[in-house]
Amino acid sequence: MRLERRGPWIESGGADADVVISSRVRLARNLAGFNFVNQSTDEESRELVRLVRSFDFSDSPGQWIDVDELAEPQRQLLVERHLVSRPFLESSTPRSVLIGQDERLSVMVNEEDHLRVQVILPGCGLESAWERATVIDERLERDVEFAVHPRWGYLTACPTNLGTAIRFSIMAHLPALRMTNELERLRRAANALDLAVRGFYGEGSESSGDFYQVSNQITLGVSESDLLGRFVGSVVPRIVEYERMARNMLLDRSRPQLEDRVHRSLGLLRSARLLGVDEAMKHLSRVRLGVALDLLDGVALEAVQRLFLEVQPGHLTLDDRFPGESVPADELDETMKSVRATLVRTALSN
Repeated sequence: MRLERRGPWIESGGADADVVISSRVRLARNLAGFNFVNQSTDEESRELVRLVRSFDFSDSPGQWIDVDELAEPQRQLLVERHLVSRPFLESSTPRSVLIGQDERLSVMVNEEDHLRVQVILPGCGLESAWERATVIDERLERDVEFAVHPRWGYLTACPTNLGTAIRFSIMAHLPALRMTNELERLRRAANALDLAVRGFYGEGSESSGDFYQVSNQITLGVSESDLLGRFVGSVVPRIVEYERMARNMLLDRSRPQLEDRVHRSLGLLRSARLLGVDEAMKHLSRVRLGVALDLLDGVALEAVQRLFLEVQPGHLTLDDRFPGESVPADELDETMKSVRATLVRTALSN
């Protein structure tokens, strides 16, 4: 498996990049004539993998990966890049995944549904992600018949995906809303708008580094264009506005305390010799906030952005300083912390 050192979607830049890290479009599709994944035999699942891998993806070149052949660090890497879901990796069902050359496309075969097509782009890129996902969806429909009901739309293993079977989502950095205890207000507002607010790795995960995924919960009875228009025209601007208002409130009411937090976090990251992943994410979040608010000099947003991925366990195994399989099991945790601290010190001191 060959992947770049970091996922392209973590790149900074674009409109509202101070708040919105990435945009994702995910389609759930099932093939007519096949049982749902949870009702399929292994032979049926293998046949479906063979069929999908024979489709023409030449317009979106990439590599097919047999998940069962991957070592644990490589599996972890795919999750950290948000290219696959953890349940997909932990399943015993025959499965495979196509990873696009630019890592902005992934196609999971035999996750919860037969196909999970995902396009993920940096910043506010929902419209571009939707255009790319639509091209792939239409090409697939030329090769195979999807399971579609005239009333219920695309049929899916989970009823919440019936209808368009599409999820629009953004990854947002919301440290000020957390610091001002306004996150619960955001959750209530999101719930009223039929949105889900989840952690760094999506459903069932906790926030890490003050990152939150916001996605639509309703896919039935509303068109793709209406959902997209709602997200782009209302949902994303409102989230960005809430976070920026909270940041301005911190600057107006408690600037010395905010500056102290930001500079303490930068000082710790530049001097620590051992760093756990949660600790690193917490302090990187504060530093990113400081950069966004021009409270720090000489710290590049790009460097901070990359570290959010590079401090993750799977990514640390790519670092030249990581000793590899020679580390005894009882020393692995401390070795990870040491390599992580060195990585962060080097990145933020240059």
